[in-house]
Amino acid sequence: MRPIASPVVPPFPASGAGSAAPPAAGPVPSDGLLPLDVLDVAGALPADEQARLAEATGWLQERVRPASIGPWQRDEFPRDLIAEFGERGYGNLGLRPGSRLFTGLLHAQLARADVSLSSVVGIHNELIVGMIEALGSTEQRERFLPELSRFATFGSFALTEPDHGSDIAGGLATTARRDGDDWVISGAKRWIGLGTVADIILTWARDEADGVIKAFIVETDRPGFAAAKIEHKTGLRIMQNADLTFDAVRVPEANRLPGARGFAAANRLLCDSRAWVGWQAVGAQLAAVDIARRYALDRQQFGRPLGGFQLVQAALAEMFGNLTLSLGLMTQLARTQEEGRLTMPQAALAKSTLTRLARQTVSAGRTLLGGNGILSDHELAKVAADVEVLHTYEGTYEINTLIVGRAATGLSAFV
Repeated sequence: MRPIASPVVPPFPASGAGSAAPPAAGPVPSDGLLPLDVLDVAGALPADEQARLAEATGWLQERVRPASIGPWQRDEFPRDLIAEFGERGYGNLGLRPGSRLFTGLLHAQLARADVSLSSVVGIHNELIVGMIEALGSTEQRERFLPELSRFATFGSFALTEPDHGSDIAGGLATTARRDGDDWVISGAKRWIGLGTVADIILTWARDEADGVIKAFIVETDRPGFAAAKIEHKTGLRIMQNADLTFDAVRVPEANRLPGARGFAAANRLLCDSRAWVGWQAVGAQLAAVDIARRYALDRQQFGRPLGGFQLVQAALAEMFGNLTLSLGLMTQLARTQEEGRLTMPQAALAKSTLTRLARQTVSAGRTLLGGNGILSDHELAKVAADVEVLHTYEGTYEINTLIVGRAATGLSAFV
């Protein structure tokens, strides 16, 4: 994506600003234990990006991680905390200088602090800011991106519908009808992240005249639009998902995104978005390994640290292995993205494989904590619940697996 000509938020803080936390990665931590980044992937970054990542990691662990527990438990959206993300430049990561590896590792550290909040930041960057930047007009970019980039306003990506999830490419039922200088949008959407707090909805609808799927910016104060929060979620509880209804909502032609013509446009966005979920899976495993190891060292059983028992060490070794494999795969995927060669099968492979490994890792960690493993106060239960969502959203595990299978065989298993 092209950079914004004039930054609308301050630059990333310099190394060490506002935090005395340890570096994000390094060959040997100060406590002498095996580092979470076993292969020192972060060490491949230029020095300035290493410093920025270290500073971000410190802030995320000291400020965001503890602050996320209460809102997660209460199923609340912490606007004040999100405002701090905006102040730090996290509202337009894709439009800032920085390598793909740096941005990916930052997304992983966001997920390590809290998976829900990492979803807010990631979807905002990949599917809201990224969509307007890639598919919008110059006027739309100038009108919407400055406020979105500061988290002063919020957007939603409205594609999935009540009756169409995995088959949305062919089954999309929301319609758009041209009426003079306006479009009239009718239909419903489901599982739309930030749907109840968004100022604009990036809405995918099928043109009644030519049957082509197009996208429109729908302001949430327009007559005929309504959003209802989906209650009783067991994961990603900070992310406010919603049911949306469009009852003959009128928007001007100026709100149609000119680059969004056909489902292929959405698919290009979803390709990068699925790769980003791979970084979330890395971050969730960073959290699980960190929490489980600290617990194993602090918890005393039978007169010795829990970590001194063979079964506990075996579980931790497996968790470290899954994390390292995941981080290695995403490191190579970042290089592929940097070169502009990322394909949907590659993104689908990363998303399906890494969310599967993340499931295994957090399950082992949750078991290691025993009874405390089912309390969100001890965090691993929270991480485990969120990983279940990672395994399902941005294309289910099964759908992403079939995308890889189709690429491997040349035969489609989809109906």
